[in-house]
Amino acid sequence: MSKLGQYARQLPQRFSSKRTLFGVLLIMLCGALVASRPPTALEQVLASGTLVAISRNGPTTYYEGPNGTTGFEYALLQGFADSLGVTLEIREQEHLGTMLDMIADGDGQLAAAGLTITPQRQRQVQFTSPYLEVTQQLVYHRGGNKPQSIEDVIGGDLLVIAGSSHVERLEQLKADYPELSWREEPNLEMIDLLEMVHRGEVDYAIVDSNAYHINAQTFPRARLAFDVGEPETLGWAFPRRADRSLYQRAQAYLAHIEDNGVLDSLVTEFFSNDDPVSTGGALLFTHRLEKRLPQWQPLMQQVADEVGLNWQLLAAISYQESHWNPEARSHTGVRGLMMLTRTTAKELGVTNRLDPEQSMRGGATYLKDLYSRLPERIEDPDRTLLALAAYNTGMGHLEDARVLTQRHGGNPDKWQDVEKYLPLLAKRKYYRTLKHGYARGWEPVQYVNNILRFRDIIAWHDQQEQRRLAMATNADSTPDESSEAKTERNDNGSMPTSVL
Repeated sequence: MSKLGQYARQLPQRFSSKRTLFGVLLIMLCGALVASRPPTALEQVLASGTLVAISRNGPTTYYEGPNGTTGFEYALLQGFADSLGVTLEIREQEHLGTMLDMIADGDGQLAAAGLTITPQRQRQVQFTSPYLEVTQQLVYHRGGNKPQSIEDVIGGDLLVIAGSSHVERLEQLKADYPELSWREEPNLEMIDLLEMVHRGEVDYAIVDSNAYHINAQTFPRARLAFDVGEPETLGWAFPRRADRSLYQRAQAYLAHIEDNGVLDSLVTEFFSNDDPVSTGGALLFTHRLEKRLPQWQPLMQQVADEVGLNWQLLAAISYQESHWNPEARSHTGVRGLMMLTRTTAKELGVTNRLDPEQSMRGGATYLKDLYSRLPERIEDPDRTLLALAAYNTGMGHLEDARVLTQRHGGNPDKWQDVEKYLPLLAKRKYYRTLKHGYARGWEPVQYVNNILRFRDIIAWHDQQEQRRLAMATNADSTPDESSEAKTERNDNGSMPTSVL
């Protein structure tokens, strides 16, 4: 018997009049009607346990990182799914126009792909409050004349992404500049546009300011000319319908992460292009070399001996990862001296990632495991360099780069060849053909090069320390310098190069 039925039978007899009975029946009928109504969009998500979002694999949206799926939009979506207590599922749609059509037709719960909020799109879908502001910018090849306005672009080869808000802006400008023309390509990312301008393959392109910011150093010949219009905002797209339950929860979530600072942290995390070497600076690295490294050097040497690694290489990795800060942590969840993820730590038996010994041993073991997983035919130093790249970007993306290297006639077992093709993992025309999709392929190249520089400096510093100790010991045991040693001095009193 239903609860409402039990309640009706337990009513006191003095309320058994026809009027009261009618009221009870009315309550039961209303309850049945409520129970039979279609569930809201929010209730459907909660009941299914899954939030389904439509997005586009790429650098500003989502991609497979070394420690699993990541990306700015992914981080936002995962936070929203967590707030609902459900699992996130992303369905890929490459074409932005098709993506918006799907949402408008009710074929998806929401779309999150760095979508610019425009009047034309607002007639089709319902956008959340903005969570990021970007400006459309025109870039040109450094070797040409810098255009000052859209008039200077007329007659040139201007390329934009098909279905983007950039096309809408150009269509608006065409009303005032009828001779303005451009080309549209659907399967490109803004990083592709920047590279094409950098190489001189096209005269001009329009990209968003955040994409230009993070890639300007990579493509220095793609120079900023001017802003194409006022700043615009990005939002998530929802179907335009009476049921706004899921939409309202998304609104509340985005407002919450803006208030508590999480949104700003994500923007910094994914759109900062700071170089780890330049961030610390040479002077800061020298300071840490003298003040922090001695504290951890015995542990590094012990772990390196146990695992079978060069301790100076291990020291360089840990500096690159954490600047030798045992309590280092990032928003993405990696922690400790070797910045291990929770998943990797669990696989390695690390119970406390902030424990220096566990972190150092776990990171060294993980690197050695990557080293052993490479084909036996690969010899050092290539084997170590490839393993370092995998430590940064993941074995899946490294294998994709090796496949790409082989496709283009390079040697997939040589780091010198593979490092040329790793950056291509950021280009849609290439990563669409590979198993693991988009990757920030320039990062493992930079990562390996940084570590090699750090290792060389650490090794040189260690040699100097050993030499100073030896000289101090000799000075204590031999008060007067021998005439033979004196004759080995240069005219300025320094030791000759052969002795150094």
